[in-house]
Amino acid sequence: MHPISRRTFTLAAGLGAAAWLNPVRAQLAGKPLTLIVSSAAGGTTDISARMLAEPLGKILQTSVVVDNRAGGNGNIAGQMVARGPADGSSLLVQYSGYQCITPLIQPVPGFDPATHLKPLGHLLDAPQLMVVRADFPANTFAEFLQYARANPARINYASSGNGSLQHVTTELLKDLTKTFMVHIPYRGTGPALNDLLAGTVDFTITTPPPLLPHIRAGKLKALMVTGRTRLAALPHIPTATESGVPLVASSWFAVYGPAGMPADLQSRLSVAIKQVVESDSFKKRAEDQGAKAVVMSSTELAALEANERKMWGRVVKLANIKAD
Repeated sequence: MHPISRRTFTLAAGLGAAAWLNPVRAQLAGKPLTLIVSSAAGGTTDISARMLAEPLGKILQTSVVVDNRAGGNGNIAGQMVARGPADGSSLLVQYSGYQCITPLIQPVPGFDPATHLKPLGHLLDAPQLMVVRADFPANTFAEFLQYARANPARINYASSGNGSLQHVTTELLKDLTKTFMVHIPYRGTGPALNDLLAGTVDFTITTPPPLLPHIRAGKLKALMVTGRTRLAALPHIPTATESGVPLVASSWFAVYGPAGMPADLQSRLSVAIKQVVESDSFKKRAEDQGAKAVVMSSTELAALEANERKMWGRVVKLANIKAD
């Protein structure tokens, strides 16, 4: 028997993977795959989708289009995918706040993301980062806290929507620090960030990717990170725990399809997404954005969602957060 060369083995493996994905390509039949994004352009959900689109298109040998459908705290995009064709042509790039918290405060009759959307793959995990406008009279979290306690109700904060992870995280911060600050909800991180940069609002707590360019340009000041460790992109910024507040909160971003999607198609799409997230280029881009590329199986992603819905449910009840 002749030995199999490394080149032959690699070629065979590549052909095997290609053959395994062929049913996805055949099912798409030349149609573009659309990634429906549950928030406006400019936020981390949007960034995640655009990081996924090109490499996923190369694997599936089709064009991948990003379509932002903000509104309803993620319900508009979620329902659009849940009620759309289950042929892999329309997938949802989802933010954990919309997947786990929105159903608790803004349920839609006949629609629950946990049952009407099928988990396909995890993309990014990102801690929250607290930033204030450039001219805010505090340069550290300790100075911010001192100012907040001396000026109750004079500070306002932006979030990507009522009940978003940004909202519940800040409400938890208020409870832990015994401060009072006014919430101003927006339709996505992009619009909230625009007003923060314009000085209309005082601060926000959100994921690092859309914030880093403005921090580096001196347009925003970073005060603390809600992760367990400091960010590699901002090593001088302390964690909330280091600042004396026991606050740990991260966002995650993942891909979902309609619940009616056939199991074999779900598996094939999950393999393709996993291939992208495991790539060195995707990992590097995630790290540069202050996030981390994390691979999860569909089962692991479903378990993560269930656990976080329970955890944030307690905070929603504590802060008495209601729908708009």
